[in-house]
Amino acid sequence: MHIHEYQAKQLLKSCGCPVSNGRAVLKADEALGAASALDGPLWVVKAQIHAGGRGKGHFKEAEAGTAGGVRIARSAEEAAALAKQMLGRTLVTRQTGPAGKEVNRIYIEEGSDIAREMYLALLIDRKTSRVSFVCSTEGGMDIEEVAASTPEKILTFTVDPATGLSDFHGRRIAFALGLTGAQIKQCVALIRNLYAAFIGKDMEMLEINPLVVTTAGDLRVLDAKVGFDNNALYRHPDVQALRDETEEDPKELEASKFELNYIALDGEIGCMVNGAGLAMATMDIIKLYGSSPANFLDVGGSADKEQVTEAFKIITSDPNVKGILVNIFGGIMRCDVIAEGILAAVTEVGLKVPLVVRLEGTNVELGKSIIRNSGLNVIPADNLADAAQKIVNAVKG
Repeated sequence: MHIHEYQAKQLLKSCGCPVSNGRAVLKADEALGAASALDGPLWVVKAQIHAGGRGKGHFKEAEAGTAGGVRIARSAEEAAALAKQMLGRTLVTRQTGPAGKEVNRIYIEEGSDIAREMYLALLIDRKTSRVSFVCSTEGGMDIEEVAASTPEKILTFTVDPATGLSDFHGRRIAFALGLTGAQIKQCVALIRNLYAAFIGKDMEMLEINPLVVTTAGDLRVLDAKVGFDNNALYRHPDVQALRDETEEDPKELEASKFELNYIALDGEIGCMVNGAGLAMATMDIIKLYGSSPANFLDVGGSADKEQVTEAFKIITSDPNVKGILVNIFGGIMRCDVIAEGILAAVTEVGLKVPLVVRLEGTNVELGKSIIRNSGLNVIPADNLADAAQKIVNAVKG
């Protein structure tokens, strides 16, 4: 689960991290009051969406003064005007894709006098199963280019959970960032607080870009992006309360209500599979035969008829889906349950695109019989390769 920048900063501030004062704005008529409550002489007006690259983004509804999702104002009135212009607009960035995201929240923050910009992140290193620190002296909007062209400017190391974090780690980062004097002590304290927040709130990612040194020589968190482990949210009702469902794909949100593992993609073939590994293999073989998957969908090993029905309805609700591939290897999952779920869904929403079904495993003959006698226009498949070829051919005519 991801949260907005202003929520991340409030969380980090509560953990003792240095952040600027700011106010969130959800309604246009709140903007002037929020801006007036902050000290100038500069105000920063930031569109709040769950995507990076806001500063270099653009609004679909082109309007003077709203060229990007991060703007500088020199009065509270100008900040309020910019906030009103951004609210309700669609911001397009490198991470949103051409569709963009509607801006429903604005963050107005006190401006900072910046001497240097740096990059700092905490991530889960999947290879070592440890928390990893990543830092660079080259922070800012072009960090992706730094990683691609000059990776030697990025320092990465992990923390051994047996010994835990020590001040040594903070000093190592401070030296790597070229900090001196009192900044080193500030960095050690910041790293300690960030690590405590990361572990204590079960985060998966904590990115600060940029981390800045002000002209007064102090460290400050100027932007923050935080993601949490969904499987640990039950331990953190305060984090769950920060969830903004308007930022989530409606299909993914609906799938989560039925405990379905669904991720929307931009392809044309909808997939319903049981097991994450088999789902990945199904997506790969669709690509191999010349098309692309519209989703990742793992119904799990113990899905019931209702879950299968909802899964099928979610797939068919995607206007990009031109064909559907059902690939079930029944171990715990029974093929007849899948068949009954498909029939229930088709009866309710109809079937307007080609459907290829490959069933194997527990109750496979019963499942095939249910589909065969249903009167549906279903294309049967004998194995995964056969299924992929048939659905790709059907979609491509």
